[in-house]
Amino acid sequence: MADTTPLSPPLAAKKPSTVTHHGITVTDDYAWLRDPKYPVVKDKKILAHLEAENAWFEARMKPHQDTIEALFKEMRARIKEADKSVPYKDGDWLYWIEFEEGAEYKKWWRRPVGAPDDGSADQLMLDEPALAEGKEYFRVGAISVSKNGRLLAYSVDDNGSERYTARIKDLTSGEHLPDEIPGTLSALVWVAGDTGLLYSLANEQWRTDNARLHWLGQPIEQDIELYHEDDEGFRVSASISGNEDWIIVSTGDHETSEAWIVPAETPQAPLQLVRRREKGVEYDVDVYPGERPTLYIHANDTHENFRLATAPLDRPDEWTTLIEGSDAFYLTGFELFRDFYVIDGRLGGLDRIEIRYYDDPARIEPVDFPEASYTASLGSNPEFDQTVLRMSYESMISPSSTYDYDVKTRTLTLLKVQEIPSGYDRDLYVTERLEIAARDGTPIPVSLMYRKDRKSPGPLHLYGYGAYGMAIPPGFSTTRLSLVDRGFAYAIAHVRGGDDLGRAWYKAGKLESRTNTFNDFVDVAKGLIAGGFTEAGRISISGGSAGGELMGAVINSNPELWGAVVAHVPFVDVLATMLDPTLPLTPGEWPEWGNPIEDRAAFELIRSYSPYDNVRAQDYPPLLVTAGLNDPRVTYWEPAKWVARLRELKTDGNELLLKTNMGAGHGGKSGRFQSLHETAEEFAFILWQMGVEPSPQAAKR
Repeated sequence: MADTTPLSPPLAAKKPSTVTHHGITVTDDYAWLRDPKYPVVKDKKILAHLEAENAWFEARMKPHQDTIEALFKEMRARIKEADKSVPYKDGDWLYWIEFEEGAEYKKWWRRPVGAPDDGSADQLMLDEPALAEGKEYFRVGAISVSKNGRLLAYSVDDNGSERYTARIKDLTSGEHLPDEIPGTLSALVWVAGDTGLLYSLANEQWRTDNARLHWLGQPIEQDIELYHEDDEGFRVSASISGNEDWIIVSTGDHETSEAWIVPAETPQAPLQLVRRREKGVEYDVDVYPGERPTLYIHANDTHENFRLATAPLDRPDEWTTLIEGSDAFYLTGFELFRDFYVIDGRLGGLDRIEIRYYDDPARIEPVDFPEASYTASLGSNPEFDQTVLRMSYESMISPSSTYDYDVKTRTLTLLKVQEIPSGYDRDLYVTERLEIAARDGTPIPVSLMYRKDRKSPGPLHLYGYGAYGMAIPPGFSTTRLSLVDRGFAYAIAHVRGGDDLGRAWYKAGKLESRTNTFNDFVDVAKGLIAGGFTEAGRISISGGSAGGELMGAVINSNPELWGAVVAHVPFVDVLATMLDPTLPLTPGEWPEWGNPIEDRAAFELIRSYSPYDNVRAQDYPPLLVTAGLNDPRVTYWEPAKWVARLRELKTDGNELLLKTNMGAGHGGKSGRFQSLHETAEEFAFILWQMGVEPSPQAAKR
C-alpha cells in the first residue's frame, strides 16, 4: 500500500473577497473556508482542506506518539476511575454521580433517605455510558428531577452543536414518556405540580429568545411561549426560586438585564416585571416566602461591584439597599435559605463566602479557609430549609475537597478529598500569588505553582483568558502536574477583562480598553522573566476561545517571548465576526467588543488588534491550533482561516498545526479520557517545541 503521509503542510487557495465599511475596504483571501450552508458543512473543498490539515497534524505528531501515550498514561493514573461524589439530600432522596472503571461518562444515582448504604436501595436514574454508546460525541446539558421525585427531565447533545434534545423519564417504571423536545438550549424547570416543564429553544441563529411551557402529554406544537425577547442581542432563561414557589424569567446581554416573575403553580398567569431594563444595569432576583413575600435583588445600579437590595413583591421596582456596594468587596451572588442567606464574592481577588441573617443585618459570619490563595464555592444545597451547607475548596496545590459547613456551630467537616491513585505529595510543591506591574503601572495578580526543587530560571507555562468578566480561579489540576513535574512553573495571569478583582477590572479590558488584556499578559511574562522564574523563548502559553484571541494578539505583538503556543478554538477573526449579525453570538457581544457596523471607532479599534487581520510577515513561535466543526461559539473557519494566513505570511520554519474535531464542538471531545488524550497531545507538543526532556522528575523532597 502506498504511503499517504503528507510531506508538506496544506496551502489553502487564495480567493480574494472584500467588504467595505465606513469607507474602509478589507480584503479576505480565505473567506471561502466558510461554508455558505453553515451550520451544515458539506462543501467538498472545505472538508478536504480541513482533512488535509488533520493529516498534517497526525504526520507531525506521529514521531511523538510515545510521549503522548506516556503523558496520557500518567494523567489517567492520577484519576480515580471508579469514583463517586458525596451524596446530597433533596427531599426524600440522596443524589450522587458515579464513574465506573474505564467509563468515559458518568451515571446518575439516588437512594431513599435512611436506606442502607449497601447498594440494595440504589436507583440508577440516568446511564450516560449506555446513552453515549456508539456516538463520537455525547454531552448531557440540563437535568432536573420533578418535585415529587417521580420524573427526570434531561437533555442531550450528540454532535457538539449545543442544540439539545430534552426527554422525560419515569423513574418509577424506568420508561421514557413520549414527550421529546428537540433544539433546546436551557435549563429544564418543573412547574404546576410537575405537570409542566419550562425550557427555551435555540432559534436559527442559536439564540434563546424565548421561554416556553410544555404540558406533559401534549404535542410540542401546542407548547406555549410565555415570553419572547425582541432584542436580538438578549438571551432568555428561566429558573425557579429558592423555595420553588416562583418562576423567574430573565433576559439580558453582557451589560443589561431584566427579570419577570410568575407563580410556579400558575405559569400561564401574567408575568410580573421586576424593573424595566436600563442600559448598563444588570440584576438578578430571588423571592423569600412568608406572609409578606420579599424580593431580593443583586444589582449594579448604584455600584459597579453590585449591591443587595430588597423590595415588596407587590412593588418590585422599589429597591431598598440591604448590603451596599463596595470598592473592596465584589458581590458576585447570593442564595436564600429559610433562616439565613449566603452571599458570594471576592475580596482582594480571593473567594469569600458569608452567612447573613434576616433578623440581624449586622450579623456577618465569613467562612474561613486555610490558605492564602485558593478558590471556594457553595456546592449542591437544593433544600430551602438547610442548616448544613455543602461547600467545595481547592488551591493550585490542594486537591479539590468537599466540606459540610454547620451554620450553627460555624465548623467545617471534611467529607472527601480528591484522590490521586498514582500518588501526590503536596509538600513537594509551592504556590505563590504575585503582583506584576503592567506598562501603565497597574499591578496584575499572578497565581503561580512549581516544585520546590525546580531550578530557576526554567521553562514556564502561562495561561490567560481575560474576557466577559470571567475570573480564572487558582484551582487544582491533575493534568498540570505533567508540566510541573518536568521542571515547569505554571502561572495564571489574572489579566484585565476578567472580573478577578471586581467589575472595574472587567471594564478595564473590554470595548475601547480591550488592548489592556493583551498588554497585561505580555507584561506579566516580562515580569516573570525579570523575577528570574524563566527566560524569553522558554515560556509556553495557552488559552481558549476568547483566550485564543489573546494568544493570537500576543504572538503578533511579541513573538520572541514564546517557545510554544496552544490556541484552543480561538476567537481570532474578530472583525469579520462582529460585522456579521447573522452569526449566533454577534449581536449579544457588541456590548463586549463594540459594534463595528454602526461605530467607525469600534471598527478601527477591532481592526487594529483582531489577530487574523494583523498577521504579518515575521517570525512566529511554534503554534498548535484546535477547532470544532460543529462549534456554534467560535465557528470552525476562524482558526482555519487564521492558520491559512499564517502559513502564507510567516517567515520562520516553526511548526504550525491545526487539528479540527470533525464530530465535536467548542469543548473538544466529550469523554473524560478522550478529552485527557487531547491534553496529552497538547503537552507533548509543548515539550517537543520547548526541548524539554519528556521524562518527569523523580518524586523527591
